[in-house]
Amino acid sequence: MLFTSYSFIAFLALLFTVYYLVPRRFQWMLLLFASYLFYFIAGPTYVIYIFVTTLSTYLVSVKLESLNKAQSAYLAEHKDMSREEKKEYKASVKSKQRKWLAACLLFNFGILAVVKYTNFAIANINAVIGAFGGGTQLSFLKLALPLGISFYTFQTMGYIIDVYRGKHPAERNFFKLALFVSFFPQLIQGPISRFSDLAQTLYKEHSFDSRNISFGIQRILWGYFKKVVLADRILVAVNTLIKNPDTYQGAYVLIGMLFYAYQLYADFTGGIDITIGIAQVLGIEVKENFHRPYFSKNIVEYWRRWHITMGTWFRDYLFYPLSVSKPMLNISKHSRRLFGEALGKRIPVYLSTFIVWFATGIWHGASWNFIVWGLMNCVVILISQELKPFYDWFHSRFNVAGKLYFKVFQIVRTVLLMSSIRMFDCYRDVPMTFRMFGTIFTRFSFKPFFDGSLLKLGLDLSDYIVLLAGLIVLTIVSVSQARGSVRRQLEKKPVLVRYAAYYALILSILVLGAYGVGYDSSQFIYNQF
Repeated sequence: MLFTSYSFIAFLALLFTVYYLVPRRFQWMLLLFASYLFYFIAGPTYVIYIFVTTLSTYLVSVKLESLNKAQSAYLAEHKDMSREEKKEYKASVKSKQRKWLAACLLFNFGILAVVKYTNFAIANINAVIGAFGGGTQLSFLKLALPLGISFYTFQTMGYIIDVYRGKHPAERNFFKLALFVSFFPQLIQGPISRFSDLAQTLYKEHSFDSRNISFGIQRILWGYFKKVVLADRILVAVNTLIKNPDTYQGAYVLIGMLFYAYQLYADFTGGIDITIGIAQVLGIEVKENFHRPYFSKNIVEYWRRWHITMGTWFRDYLFYPLSVSKPMLNISKHSRRLFGEALGKRIPVYLSTFIVWFATGIWHGASWNFIVWGLMNCVVILISQELKPFYDWFHSRFNVAGKLYFKVFQIVRTVLLMSSIRMFDCYRDVPMTFRMFGTIFTRFSFKPFFDGSLLKLGLDLSDYIVLLAGLIVLTIVSVSQARGSVRRQLEKKPVLVRYAAYYALILSILVLGAYGVGYDSSQFIYNQF
């Protein structure tokens, strides 16, 4: 069931109705049933994967907590132990917990690796065999990639790490943990929730709240507007440009970059709006995943604003533990001795950054274009960090910091830079991506902007008018978000203004939506992950 399909809308309508009719103590159980039904409809075999992940995580989390309780009881009974004996005992318990944690991580990340990366590994092995003249090729495996496996695996492994760290106790109710793992609105494209955040409202009893429900529906409609009116409309031109690289080069590559930036933003944030809106109708709070990313002034700021829950996951569960791990501390020690204090202390940080961005790239997809995409982000970030003293000097020397024109320049620069890196996502072929990017400089011409060529990409003038109007609306909403929730701002407007905005949104979805065969919208981009 696609989020934008009629079947999903009917599914939601039925769920919302029953949710507020059943006794409130059964609401979370209904959500668990609905989530597994949603997942079963997506693919019956997928249920096995998510159930195994949930069961293994539950058993290990309970084991970790039981070791903690056993330790507390043992220390209470043996108060006469010396300090060294206590330290040794605690270290032995911690060692056991570490082994259980490692087993859980290896098992579940192993499942993800097998189903998502096995054929990628086979393809690379075959390429090496072919390069050395070998004739025997390994056969590819027919493995089903469960819906949202990257998202629910990361979310669940974040939970088990937090239990290990003592940030919150293990959830003793298996079915409640199963709901946390499978909560259907965020299965497809996130956000990647933390248990300590989502659990605060996920299991509570929720009364019918007309204001909350109204806000949630508004958010859902806003997501549908972004997806079916804007993202799916410009998708036609993006596909035309990308699938015909021999025809569309030079200025067309630049146009494709910017069109894809528009499409990806409308598609991904639209999906997240629908997720957050569904949760809000149910009385559940889900973390925001975007904060006006196209207003970022540099790439580091951009990644603090784009796909926020993914970025914080890699930061908290990979970068920080990696950068303070024993191997990294040893590298830091040797680096300082060999290269001096200034360079030596940066090498472990940069190595950790490299590993994180490699992992981020391959998380997005089992192919080299995503790996190179991640490493390109890493390179730009590291270069920016090295050039920071120069930037500081430039800003103070020419007094540009805080000036409106310079902020606009920084925003445009960041959008162009991120769009350029994102070309690896567009063409899905590393050598071709570099070639196409090069044609921007070697075969650039302004003619496509004025000779009517843009009307030959599958879009007519009315489509461009809708896209331009949509871009203006997105910009106005983003600027307004700096002052807080747009829905709360709209709530304070006169009734006529409010309802005019609501009806305009609904009408634009119904009339201007770029619907496909059978009136179903296209798949969300992040469904593939």
